[in-house]
Amino acid sequence: MRIVVLVSGTGSNLQAVIDAVSSGALDVGIAAVGADRPGTYGVQRAADAGISTFVVDFKSHPDRAGWNDALTTAVLAHEPDYVVSSGFMRIVGQGFLDSFPSRYLNTHPALLPSFPGAHGVRDALAYGVKVSGCTVMIADAGVDTGPILAQAAVPVLPDDTEETLHERIKVEERRLLIDTLRQLAAKDR
Repeated sequence: MRIVVLVSGTGSNLQAVIDAVSSGALDVGIAAVGADRPGTYGVQRAADAGISTFVVDFKSHPDRAGWNDALTTAVLAHEPDYVVSSGFMRIVGQGFLDSFPSRYLNTHPALLPSFPGAHGVRDALAYGVKVSGCTVMIADAGVDTGPILAQAAVPVLPDDTEETLHERIKVEERRLLIDTLRQLAAKDR
């Protein structure tokens, strides 16, 4: 199974996938890693691992539609079975989704459908939940509304801050993403 991973930042989930592939714990090929802006550490991690990289800079396009078309073309060039949004902080358009029907995975640091959007951890803490967690889903045109593939719970500790809770969620998110990719790869055989 071939994947393309999209990142916007440091690529900690990406690194977990790279490590799992390198160790033989995950039998997938990382065809490429792409970013929405230059200078991301996620792209550097991929380059350091010898993985093909590309950048489709959002700011280099006159509008969202042009960027979406360029991103779609760049990802299609790598012929992935699945595309993985790994901290990719851009909402893709319908043309992108149509090019990868039910094959665009996203992770989210909350137990969806609760606390969708960019501030899931902060919102969960503000609400006062005692259990949070993470979700792996098929991304659709909504914001964190696609079909859920897997979830993992993470307890909220009395002294948690947004940062401490998010770090514990990230640990589970990495494990859950790798497990989900492993299950998808087994189905594709």
